Amino acid sequence: MPNATLTDRFGRTVNYVRLSVTDRCDFRCVYCMAEEMTFLPRQQVLTLEEIAQVAKTFVSLGTEKIRLTGGEPLVRRGILELVKEIGTLGLRDFAMTTNGSQLPTMAEPLRKAGLKRLNISLDSLDAEKFSRITRTGRLAQVLDGIDAAKEAGFEGIKLNTVVMKGGNDQEVPELVEFARKKKVDITFIEEMPLGEISDHDRGQVLCTSDEVRDIISQRHELVPTPEDSGGPARYYRMPDSDVRVGFISPHSHNFCSTCNRVRVTVEGRLLLCLGNEHSVDLRRVLRGHPETDDKLRETIINAMDLKPERHHFSSEGDVQILRFMNMTGG
Repeated sequence: MPNATLTDRFGRTVNYVRLSVTDRCDFRCVYCMAEEMTFLPRQQVLTLEEIAQVAKTFVSLGTEKIRLTGGEPLVRRGILELVKEIGTLGLRDFAMTTNGSQLPTMAEPLRKAGLKRLNISLDSLDAEKFSRITRTGRLAQVLDGIDAAKEAGFEGIKLNTVVMKGGNDQEVPELVEFARKKKVDITFIEEMPLGEISDHDRGQVLCTSDEVRDIISQRHELVPTPEDSGGPARYYRMPDSDVRVGFISPHSHNFCSTCNRVRVTVEGRLLLCLGNEHSVDLRRVLRGHPETDDKLRETIINAMDLKPERHHFSSEGDVQILRFMNMTGG
């Protein structure tokens, strides 16, 4: 069947899919999940074969970019087999978001399996603060993972930092210098109001992208660049470095008008928007029509009419979306 394209009611072409492979994680980051989490029973989770089928179907509908997310995707047993399968689909871009903990041993096998790019979460370079933010993570392990990823030769490596005022905002200059030293890109992200948390008041800790940019500009000139990664980040370059600095700003600079992506949770729910509950149950379709992809294709195409024009995140600290980020998928 020839490739089609997915277009929503607002004329946006959807060609980027984020596939969650697990809701589980070896970290418990304060902005992502509760300290004591109840994870999904196995029968509610898509099998690796079902995830591969979803990926193939999206590619047949014009998808050019797939990102594997979690939870932490590298704790899913059999993940390398899934990477190998998706790696054969001819994607323009094939990436993964990871906390980096498993990269010391997994980076090279992932690259050989066909993964092109990595986004690695790094919210602090202070071991004690890193442990406090991640609750269970070890900074040294993640730094080793970044080095292993560099050695493995990925086409692109980017660090992701969720900036929290009074938490890690003082580290912004140090994180930029670290990225420059390692010759990897870095993106600073405004915290998203997903899931009920008790660790901090989101309204009080929101550090906007403009504030972060001002901090960096005290040391380095930031020159806007038209480069587009196919995601929501706006990028800048520094005149004396090839490293890109990105900003993802769901609160202060709404990126909905160019939204080209959807998410599939590990339960098989097709989320049409990060900040809305609009979704379609693909697991029911997969298990109800295992003999052909026709019904799955039809369901995905029809779901585009549910994609809203924009999200409406508030910076008042209230929660519009009850699912945690680990349930949402990256």
